[in-house]
Amino acid sequence: MPAPAGPGPAHPLPAPAELAAAHPLSPVTADAVARHRDTVAAVLARRDPRLLVVVGPCSVHDTGAALEYAALLADAAQRLGDDLVVVLRAYLEKPRTVTGWTGLLAAPTLDGKGDLAAGLRLGRSFLTEAAATGLPLAYEFVDPVLAPYVADTVSWAAIGARTVASQPHRHLASWLPMPVGMKNCVSGGLDTAVAAVQAAAHPHMFPAVAPDGRLTTLRSTGNPDTHLVLRGGPTPNYDRAGVARARAALAAAGLPQRVVVDASHGNSGKDHNRQPAVVDDLARQITEGESALAGVMIESYLSDGRQDPSTAHLRPDLSVTDSCLGWSRTAPLLDTLALASRRRSRPGG
Repeated sequence: MPAPAGPGPAHPLPAPAELAAAHPLSPVTADAVARHRDTVAAVLARRDPRLLVVVGPCSVHDTGAALEYAALLADAAQRLGDDLVVVLRAYLEKPRTVTGWTGLLAAPTLDGKGDLAAGLRLGRSFLTEAAATGLPLAYEFVDPVLAPYVADTVSWAAIGARTVASQPHRHLASWLPMPVGMKNCVSGGLDTAVAAVQAAAHPHMFPAVAPDGRLTTLRSTGNPDTHLVLRGGPTPNYDRAGVARARAALAAAGLPQRVVVDASHGNSGKDHNRQPAVVDDLARQITEGESALAGVMIESYLSDGRQDPSTAHLRPDLSVTDSCLGWSRTAPLLDTLALASRRRSRPGG
């Protein structure tokens, strides 16, 4: 009987400070990130009456095409800025239930070989370029060890449905210097995500990677801007009844009644063609004055649909993970949400 295989060879990674020095945020962009974080927090607290809209590809696999998308979104964000705070999905890590492509950081070549050092360099370069467009960036933190490499570029963060019960992710959220959305778990239940919001609001002590690459101890002060994200489950939870259940669960926990609703994933049955109907329903709720609806998420990219990441000749404009709405179908939804936000904040205006 053959002996079990031993561990593979080790491949050292650059320290977070080394990577940041190679791909720095300009002082102007760093200041913009800080302002964006404050703006998103103000929207969530309803000090700013606008609607948060987190929109973009399910995952970034081609940085050039993603920057092309960012340019389109930046123009729309500026045009609709009186009513919307538009944030670009810049997701470089992908959680998996079993197996599959785990994102640009871990597998930048999509050939199954994996090269985390190269992915970190490519991903960091993309994030600094995307932030330089003036858009706030959204990011889902999947591996807490990698957070120090990218966190300074991010203005809104998510903890996903598969990791929302994880203590390391809750501790990370308590330290992150931006608002963090906790997604309801895959089963659709809210209790775990509500508990995560509570946990992340408290101070914690936990191990982390320091800027110089060594392990260190971090002590967080708690994140006051954590909130619930409704992403559906076996049944959707974006409708009035779903939002009402979320409000009740948050109120029972003594938390602010504010939610961001994901129009994709369980709320669309992973069918991108259903996202417009979800957005239309949310727009009606917002128009009718639903104050708990602080934000909407949309999976959108340059072209409609998806492709398998093992495809021989990958298209740069087409998602390799979840199916996305193409830009031509996304732009009208942003207009719809802007009008709903305007009607809620300025009734009769």
